[in-house]
Order: sequence, then C-alpha cells, then structure tokens
Amino acid sequence: MSRSPRDAEPESRVGGVHIKYLHHCPRQLWLYARGYRPEQRSDLVAFGEVVDETTFTRRRDVDLGEAKIDWVTAGAVVHETKSSRAPSPAHAAQVRHYCLLLERRGVAVRGGVVHYPLVRRTLDVPWDADARGQAERSETDALAVIATPTTPGRLRRSACRGCSYLDYCWGD
Repeated sequence: MSRSPRDAEPESRVGGVHIKYLHHCPRQLWLYARGYRPEQRSDLVAFGEVVDETTFTRRRDVDLGEAKIDWVTAGAVVHETKSSRAPSPAHAAQVRHYCLLLERRGVAVRGGVVHYPLVRRTLDVPWDADARGQAERSETDALAVIATPTTPGRLRRSACRGCSYLDYCWGD
C-alpha cells in the first residue's frame, strides 16, 4: 500500500493558520489546535473574509489540504491577502510556510507576496535557504506548542486587542 506525502511527513499537517497563530500568540495556536474556534463570531475575522473575497477576484485558491493559499502566480510565487493595515512577522511566516509546503510537493517556489489592499501596499517574502530554515523552525515550534499538555501563558492584555480569543484568555 502506498503512502501519501501527508502520511510520510506528519509536520505537513501544520497549516498556515497554525504558523500565523504561533507567531502572534502561542496560546492562540494551542487553543486552535484543540478545536476552540471563536473566530466564527469575530467581526474582525468576518471583515477579513470580505476583504479577501472582494479583492483580487480573478484569482483561485490553492487548497493543499492542511493549508489554503490565496493564490499562486506563474513562476510559483505565493500570494496572501491580509485585511490589516500593517505588516506583521506572522504574515511573512505564513507565506514562508506555504512556500515550504509547495516545495515539499516538488514545486520550484520563487518566493511570496503579502498584499495589504486597504493601504495598497505589498510585502515581498523571499524564498531561499534562510527562509526555508525559518519555515522549518516555525513548523517545529508550532508542533512543540501543540504538543504541550498545558495552555501557554497569556500575552500582555494590550497585545490582545482585537483578538477573537480575548474572552477565553481574559474573561471573568
């Protein structure tokens, strides 16, 4: 019986959201990995979905199973759309993870771009040996957080502004 690439590499079950949450808040990643999903009730998440659906409408999502890339252009450039107005290290980490997942599938990835349509800016994300190493470390770190038996500590409350997990972490 043949094994799928996903069976051969358990790390590949880590998706882009896992990586984004790792870089934003390990507690958020830990909760997400256990099925706690308050994003469905978040106005900010709903706004982000509207921005995603109404910009770059000619593109097609690339569904890798464990991750869904907004789109990939000719030459294997990964594109991700964000509704925030400012770049975040988590955004670039998410794109690097997508590059890693594509490379594992035999795609010769050139890099990525994070799009911020509300402010009409982009952030180029290079793909080279250093970026690959960062992506692999993020994946390892995400798996370590997920495997932790207890909830990671909270961030400072000011860092939680707008987070859909706020009530879980700071509710009375």
